[in-house]
Amino acid sequence: MQKVRKAVIPAAGLGTRFLPATKAMAKEMLPIVDKPTIQFIVEEAIESGIEEILVVTGRAKRSIEDHFDSNFELEKNLNDKEKWDLLKLVESTTKIKLHFIRQSYPKGLGDAVLHAKSFVGNEPFIVLLGDDMMKDEVPLTKQLMNRYEETGSSVLATIRVPYEETSKYGIVDPAKKLSEGLYEVNQFVEKPKAEDAPSDLAIIGRYLLTPEIFEMLEKQEPGAGNEVQLTDAIEALNKTQKVLAYEYKGIRYDVGDKFGYMTTSIEYGLEHPEVKDNLKQYLIQLSKELRATE
Repeated sequence: MQKVRKAVIPAAGLGTRFLPATKAMAKEMLPIVDKPTIQFIVEEAIESGIEEILVVTGRAKRSIEDHFDSNFELEKNLNDKEKWDLLKLVESTTKIKLHFIRQSYPKGLGDAVLHAKSFVGNEPFIVLLGDDMMKDEVPLTKQLMNRYEETGSSVLATIRVPYEETSKYGIVDPAKKLSEGLYEVNQFVEKPKAEDAPSDLAIIGRYLLTPEIFEMLEKQEPGAGNEVQLTDAIEALNKTQKVLAYEYKGIRYDVGDKFGYMTTSIEYGLEHPEVKDNLKQYLIQLSKELRATE
């Protein structure tokens, strides 16, 4: 069985839910306190043992490449001023083996993954979506890698969601339960209405896929939104080889919409050594003021 060494991070989306901030700035560079969201994703991959990462970018995403590149002037300035902690932080972003490719036209997530075909070759690989940040003792990417080592099958991360929210997700129709939290799948259903949803297991932004997915993506006709849907290709793959669903039990932060982004920033701020005490006091005072107005 081949080792999982490579990861793909699609980052070519237009970020329209964060306009006007994303008019000239990559959505993936929006910070959670002081760290861009994409850096959390990259760090999860590295902590899981991933050796190489391909970031699929688009127009106006050059800032992502710049972030992970060296900045001689900044590094020299910090060195001269003996700001060693800040220098270490800046240098840490340049020690990651990253590759970049551009998706010239926004044809959907499936098309973005297809751009990784040459990079991946004939190896299993991980897809990490930047809208989902995960927090657990063992990174979710590593959990999926462990399930792959046990089964040799593609495996998707899922969480339980309220049925009224199934129309926001790809939903799994589970079949045989293989072990705790791991299921064979009858079918994958893209964004069903609550009354049509086969379960409450929703696919979230981590996929471990075998290279045969590229054959499915090359044949996949555009689906919803006239885009190539990754879920449709996974459904086709499931007809030729098992694709498993893994139920994630850790914390998931959805930074793909304004409210999720704000709550994530607050929760991370409450753990940040520089701001946690002041932020906690502010929230306590704000809570008192809000109760007083009720």
